[in-house]
Amino acid sequence: MQRLEGLDSSFVYLENEASPMQVAMTCVFDPSTAPGGYSFGKLRGLVEDRLPRLAPFRRRLVEMPGHIHRPVWVDDPHFDLDEHLHRETLPAPGGQRELAAFTSDVISRPLDRARPLWEMHVLEGLEDGMVGAVTKLHHAAIDGVSGAELTANLLDAESEPEPEPVTEDEPPWEPDPVPSRLALARDAGRDLLRQPVAMASGLARTAAAGLRLLRHNRQAQTSRPPAPFDAPRTCCNGRLTRRRHVAFTQVALDDVKEIKNATGVTVNDVILALCASAVRGHLDDHGGHPPQSLVAAVPVSVRTEDDRGAMGNRLSAMLVDLATTVDDPVTRLQTIAAGTSAAKEQDRVLGPDTVSQLAGLTPPAVLAAIGGLESRFDLLARIPPVCNVVVSNFPGPSFPLYCAGARMAAAYPMGPLALGTGVNITVQSYLDTLWFGIVTCPDMVPQPSALPGRLTDALGELT
Repeated sequence: MQRLEGLDSSFVYLENEASPMQVAMTCVFDPSTAPGGYSFGKLRGLVEDRLPRLAPFRRRLVEMPGHIHRPVWVDDPHFDLDEHLHRETLPAPGGQRELAAFTSDVISRPLDRARPLWEMHVLEGLEDGMVGAVTKLHHAAIDGVSGAELTANLLDAESEPEPEPVTEDEPPWEPDPVPSRLALARDAGRDLLRQPVAMASGLARTAAAGLRLLRHNRQAQTSRPPAPFDAPRTCCNGRLTRRRHVAFTQVALDDVKEIKNATGVTVNDVILALCASAVRGHLDDHGGHPPQSLVAAVPVSVRTEDDRGAMGNRLSAMLVDLATTVDDPVTRLQTIAAGTSAAKEQDRVLGPDTVSQLAGLTPPAVLAAIGGLESRFDLLARIPPVCNVVVSNFPGPSFPLYCAGARMAAAYPMGPLALGTGVNITVQSYLDTLWFGIVTCPDMVPQPSALPGRLTDALGELT
């Protein structure tokens, strides 16, 4: 039994029917590299063999009565792989459009909380004989970096890996007994008795971080990053519905690095500039971009070496001015770079644990009430948006990965939509390519299928 941290539990309580809090990955594999060829049975055997390394695949969520405390993860004694691993055929012609449409349907549906919170859909029938896989997990279990580590436990760095030595001291995985209601209540009671001391300490640290930030902002020589609720309202903000639209694109990493080197910025700055240009151009075609600059929420990993291998979320976040009021694309990029530098400095002043501290200080019942109110009332239409778009970027491996011997040819990551923000652009590097997964709410964002082309057009413009 493992109790969720405050940030992990916030993804549980802020979830509602229109905002399933899931992260996903759509991958394409080339079975021509698989010794002996591809078969679903071989892939299923691989997943089954790797289950001892994949803790989030075997645990289910147990919530506390009345939200008196954060939920816990427990081993699922009735775990059945066939309830999570599905074999399906992609409709003809099996191209990227059909793959994106299938993925849209998968991530529109919430996961069943009575079982471990993950699904994998293995897709046959892709063009050129490729095989696809759409995998989704609840955000309470992983973030982008821990998801990459989980992927590393499932995939291999060579098509025919050396078999792992079998040791008699390592018994097969057996689930722990499910704790009784009395045991859950007793464990929660022990935690809650310590809560006043932990809360006082957390409040003191948070207050100290706030004072540091106030002093920093008074002394700062550069413009300040946007504050929460400073973003202008656009068609990308409003009440979310259950429907999701997924689109994919990719750009050469060397092209992005060429721009980075020529302008003295970072790869992340260039990605933000591409997203800024794409969303700005999209708004121009649908009523015009607002006179105030758009704001992006950018998750930031705060994992340390000690956190390596730990699941769950180790995240902070920064708000970045996307400089969409600037017409020249290079000047816009340089303005974004200055803004991310200021946001990183502000994040450094606040400290890496401030976001998780705030999440831990918020009572679960309050988080659950916020999630319930968002789903029942259009409260978000009455207050300015927290941000206009979420842009997440994390590094992947620069070497090829294999699944049951099949070489991974593409890997498109995706993040959730929440709190009235209808666009999430998630980016992962793999080999020499940046892979973009674009998730939108099509009942809010008009013609979302145009966004991938706008991203590649923005790269050409900057180049």
